[in-house]
Amino acid sequence: MATPMLTVSFKLPEALDDALDELARLRGASRSALVREALEALTKGKRRSVTALANDLVGSVEGPSDLATNRKHMSNYGK
Repeated sequence: MATPMLTVSFKLPEALDDALDELARLRGASRSALVREALEALTKGKRRSVTALANDLVGSVEGPSDLATNRKHMSNYGK
């Protein structure tokens, strides 16, 4: 059984409305479906910071922990 939908009205700047139309066309989806998808992502915490997205990379590369502590790397700093 389909989930009952409510009708919601909101205002968009023209550029965002145009972008929504273009995205709907490219994805073959309705504007409503795209807005629902975006709202679900925001409310379910799917939006993540760059730091959170790169979290699995922390510690995956070997090298000095802080280049500022190595005088060789700082020799021409500020020149």
